[in-house]
Amino acid sequence: MAATDIRNIRNVVLAGHSATGKTTLGDLLLFKTGKATRPGSVDEGTSLLDTDEEEKQRKGTVTASICYFDHKGKRFHLIDTPGATDFVGQAGGSFRAAETAVLMISAPAGIEVNTRRTFAMATEAGLARVLVVNKCDADNAACAELVQQIRDLFGNACVPLNVPVGQASAFSGVVSTLQPPDDVPAEAVIDPKEIHQQLMDSIVEADEALMERFLEGEELKPEEVAGGITKALAAGTLIPIFFCSAKKDIGVDELLDALADYGLAPTDLKRTGFKGEEEVEIQQSPDAPLVAQVFKNRIDPFVAKMSFVRVFGGTLKKDQSVTNHRDGSTVKVGQLNRVQGAQLEPIDSASAGEIVAVVKIESLKIGDTIGDPDAPVMPPIVFPKPMVALAVEPKSRADQAKISGALQKIEEEDPTFHIVRDPQTKDLVIWGMSEQHLQTMIDRLQKRDKVEVVTRPPKIPYRETITGTAEGSYRHKKQTGGAGQFGEVHFKLSPMPHGVNPEEFFTKERFLNMREYHYDPELNFAFVDRITGGAISNNFIPAVEKGVRERMEQGVIAGYQVQDVICELFFGKEHPVDSNETAFKTAASMCFREVFQKANPVLLEPIVKIDITIPGDRVGDITSDLNTRRGRMEGMESAPGGFQVIHAKMPLAEMLNYARALSSLTGGQGFFTFEFSHYEMMPPNEQAKVIAEAQREKEQQG
Repeated sequence: MAATDIRNIRNVVLAGHSATGKTTLGDLLLFKTGKATRPGSVDEGTSLLDTDEEEKQRKGTVTASICYFDHKGKRFHLIDTPGATDFVGQAGGSFRAAETAVLMISAPAGIEVNTRRTFAMATEAGLARVLVVNKCDADNAACAELVQQIRDLFGNACVPLNVPVGQASAFSGVVSTLQPPDDVPAEAVIDPKEIHQQLMDSIVEADEALMERFLEGEELKPEEVAGGITKALAAGTLIPIFFCSAKKDIGVDELLDALADYGLAPTDLKRTGFKGEEEVEIQQSPDAPLVAQVFKNRIDPFVAKMSFVRVFGGTLKKDQSVTNHRDGSTVKVGQLNRVQGAQLEPIDSASAGEIVAVVKIESLKIGDTIGDPDAPVMPPIVFPKPMVALAVEPKSRADQAKISGALQKIEEEDPTFHIVRDPQTKDLVIWGMSEQHLQTMIDRLQKRDKVEVVTRPPKIPYRETITGTAEGSYRHKKQTGGAGQFGEVHFKLSPMPHGVNPEEFFTKERFLNMREYHYDPELNFAFVDRITGGAISNNFIPAVEKGVRERMEQGVIAGYQVQDVICELFFGKEHPVDSNETAFKTAASMCFREVFQKANPVLLEPIVKIDITIPGDRVGDITSDLNTRRGRMEGMESAPGGFQVIHAKMPLAEMLNYARALSSLTGGQGFFTFEFSHYEMMPPNEQAKVIAEAQREKEQQG
């Protein structure tokens, strides 16, 4: 076959919960199609897909792995993704590269959280979804009950394309529901003839002409049914269920044949990109303008950086110069490779629909579109947002020199791992999906980059403000023999309201004798100059404002940034010889500190908006827990896969251990996203704790 014929390409992602047999199935498919001399084994460390030492030690997938094989004239690109929720981000990029998601379910374990989650992600990505119930030979396999659970959870579009003959230790094969035999084995767990009508209804639902003929009793040709299945997969009116045992190689041939016969080719899904603001359709042919997207990066200590690329339109060639549309730069592809697990096979070109790897292009980031200068740009890839944070510090001076580059390498590989330097607390904070996810990344730092770190919970970026109005003055006078220092300032501090138009608010009617004001929207802070009669020379006014801002950054009552304050400079004094900028900056800092403490100061805490996704039967537990965390529920809605999404607001301080608590409350089935909402006043008892802790730290530092 011609590997570049887009109609003969099948791009498939294996996804679902951990221990459902995804990698075992992938290894078996490589063996059955002649790409391996024997099936690889996760347990024995011989898998062709789990090749990383970390994966061999864990006996589980940590990063998405890509392979290819041919079957029935079709070229398959298979992407095996991790099943642990800690590494769910790996599925996000993989879904962009594929047309079909094969979602694995363990027959004895049932529908687990990451299968639910990846089902929702695949739905959002617009992929065809195929459900594979694996381990039908295991004890406690209850296939008929599981089919009903699947339909209850994922909808009536889920219909078996075959049914198991026997189950648990008696599982011996599968029977087609598309063409049920006249003599159905007595051991069939479900009657395929009863399923046949449901299956046909789902198939013809996506094709109006086919449906009309079917309802009129006309017999459809096999090729029409095959085409109908592909259309139904693309439209989502059919989500076929298959049964197998990858370990015993039962039911796998039927799955593989179905993916070859009915699975989506790249052209079965419409792909769109952008030219400026205009959304346009991608031309999915080898002769079209080149459009390709990076969906995964991997830093290999021997091969260096590898970027995995899906070609959506046109043809990518080795030694070709292409445009990176993120920044307009030109990059040279150099060597182009087909990917077989850990192995790279050099090739000359890859055309629309293919998945390849390029090496040693340091500038490429996940989500980058590369191609012709005037070609469309692919939409960004959406990844789950990280939920857990740790502050990290290098263990030694040698680690200090390497930590930044090592963390950036991990961030390039894992789009759910983020590095942030908090501008207020100065903490270097790493974000990930879970504590286990972050620990895995820290282990990778140590093993691959020889960097050791110590960790602790990140500091909360509280803020300080005032609730009252106060006035005061401060004179800074210092005489050391020669020229001294002298500066005196008088301030009035008052709360700065939110949501006002500064141009309308700062008027001479409201601020008597105002000469000018400077407004900082980030801190909602205003410095108002009301000096009259030259009490302070104009050239010293900037030093006064600088002294105020420096004190605001240092904080007053607990060492946190000040915000929401109006500082009015309304009087002062200077000395013809001893006054200078340093003197006025010092006077301003001290005056602000003293007046601030008289204006009823309080601490503000960051409040986050949080969306918590949980199974519907856990809503009561979660809302009760929210109340104990000073959270406020603001609404709730249904989500695919039997989930409910709770919308709430909660103090950031209560989020530090929330991932662990949510996992405990939901049996590992809950997850959340959050973003900063606003600052609000802390309860007095909580405020007292923070101020006392700040005082202890100050005393310890001397």
